[in-house]
Amino acid sequence: MYRVLLVDDEQDVREGLVVEVDWEAMDLRIAGLAENGREALEMAERVEPDIVITDISMPFMDGLELARRLRERNPLVKVVILTGYDEFDYARQAVSLSVDEYLLKPFSAKHLTELLTRLCAQMAAEIAERENVQQLREHYRTSLPLLQAELIATLLHRQKSAQYILSRASQCGLELEGERYGVSILTLHPSEDAELKLFAALNIAAEIWDDHQAGYAFLHQETVVLLYIDRLGGAEGEKVQQQALEKVVRSIHHYLRVPATIGSSRLADTLPDVKHAYEDALLALDYRLVPGTDSLIYIADVERQTEGKLRFDELKQQTLTRCLKAGTQAELEQGLQIIFREITVEHGRSDIQLYLIEVLTTVWKAAQASGEEMEDIFGAGFQLYTELFRLPGLSEAQQKVREVCLLVQERISSGRQHVYKDIVEQALAFTKQHYADPELSIQKVCAHLHISSGYFCSIFKKEVQLTFLQYLMQIRMDEARELLRSTELKSFQIAERVGFAEPNYFSFCFKKHVGVSPKEYRRQAEAAAPEGTLR
Repeated sequence: MYRVLLVDDEQDVREGLVVEVDWEAMDLRIAGLAENGREALEMAERVEPDIVITDISMPFMDGLELARRLRERNPLVKVVILTGYDEFDYARQAVSLSVDEYLLKPFSAKHLTELLTRLCAQMAAEIAERENVQQLREHYRTSLPLLQAELIATLLHRQKSAQYILSRASQCGLELEGERYGVSILTLHPSEDAELKLFAALNIAAEIWDDHQAGYAFLHQETVVLLYIDRLGGAEGEKVQQQALEKVVRSIHHYLRVPATIGSSRLADTLPDVKHAYEDALLALDYRLVPGTDSLIYIADVERQTEGKLRFDELKQQTLTRCLKAGTQAELEQGLQIIFREITVEHGRSDIQLYLIEVLTTVWKAAQASGEEMEDIFGAGFQLYTELFRLPGLSEAQQKVREVCLLVQERISSGRQHVYKDIVEQALAFTKQHYADPELSIQKVCAHLHISSGYFCSIFKKEVQLTFLQYLMQIRMDEARELLRSTELKSFQIAERVGFAEPNYFSFCFKKHVGVSPKEYRRQAEAAAPEGTLR
C-alpha cells in the first residue's frame, strides 16, 4: 500500500479529498495532512510518503519549492501539483522539477481518482521493470560461475550453518547434500606456462570428477581444489574418492608432462566442517617437501588421528560474540550449552584447557571490541587463565567460564546504554545551544556527532520519546512562551530568536502547538499575572 501526503492550506480542501476519494480501492493510505509546504517537508521526514499531492500556492513554502526539496531528499517520491487556471503557466515549471502530474482546479474526485490510478500503474510498472524476471534470469545465468566459486570459497574459509550453505547452493545450482565431505588440493610443480597448465589441470580434474560423480573442481589461490561429496557412505564412499584422485594424478602426469602433488583431508561429517577439511588438506600438501612422500598425500597417513578433536570453530566464536554483544542472558546460556556440549570424558585435560582458553580469549576480544577492559571488570592484576588451571574439575571450569561471560555481557550492555544516553545528551545540549538557528536540522546534529541519521533517529526516539523535529519544535515553543511572558519583544523578534526565519510561519506553528496566537497568549499571560508583577 502506497503512502500519500496531502498538502493544502485550505482545510475544507484537505478534508474533502480525504472523504470523497476511495483511497483503499486504489491501495493507497493517507499518511499525513499538512497546511503548507514547510510543514509538509518536516512531516515527510517522519511518514516517508510515496506520493505527495500539493497545492501550488501556499504560505511559507509553495508547492514548487516543496517539490524541489522533496526531490533532493527522495528522488523516487511522486509529486502531484494542484493548480488553478490562472497559475497554469507557472505550473509548467513543474516539468523541470520532475513533477509527475498536475491537476487543474476545480477538479472532481473522479478526475483525481483517474490521475492517481494512472500514477499507481506507472509506479507498479517501474517496479516491474526493475524486477523483470527474464532480465534477472539472464543476468543470474551469466553470473552463476562467479556465484558458485564465491560459495565454494566461503565453504573453505568461513564457517556457516549447513542450512545457510544448502540454501545458497540451491540458488546457484550446486548439489552439496551428501553423507560426508572431503577436500583435496592439487598443485603443479613450477614450469613454463604455469597458468595455462594449471587451467589444463583443472579441465582434466573436473572431467574425472564428473565421471565419478564425486563433486566439484575449481581454481582457488593458484591451486585446483577438489571438493568431494560422499553420497555412498562408509568404505565404498572412501573408495570412490581414492580412485578418482589416483586417476587425476596419473592423467596430469600423462597429458601435461609436469609433476603434480595432491594433499587430501579426512572426510568431514558436515558442510560447516569443510573449512577444517581444507585446512587439513593444506597441512597434507606441506608434506610434499618431505623426502620419500608420494604425489598423493593423505593427512591421515602422515599425522595421527584427530577425529573428535575439540575445535572452538568460527561458528561457535560468532555465536558467543553475538550473544555477548547483543544477546539476552537466555541466549548466552544456550550458546554456552552448545559450547560445553562438545567436551566429553574422552578428551584429555590439556585439550579441554586449551578449548576453554580459546573460549575466554573470544570473550576478552568481545569486551575490548566494545570498549571494555577486563581489568575494569575483574580488577587490576587478575589472572583469568591461571585461575582456570587451578580449578579441580571440568564442572568448576565451566562454571567459571559461565560467570566470566555473564559479567562481560552485563558490562557490554551497560556500556552500550551509556553510549546511547551520551549521544542523546550531546544531541540535546547541541540542540539547546543552537535552536535559534533556522537551518538547524537532523543532518547538522548528526554531522556534529559524526553518526548516521538513521541510527541517531532510532536512539533519539527511544530515549526522548519524541522525534528530533518534535523535540526541536517543543524547545522553540517553550522559549517563545517564556519570551512572550517575560519581555516586550515583538512577535517577529521572538520568531527570529527561537529559530524561525519567517514571522508568519512562527505564528502559524505557535497557534497550532499552543492553541492561541502569540498575541492572544501574551494577553492571557498578562491578565493572569498578579497585580504589580514586573517583567
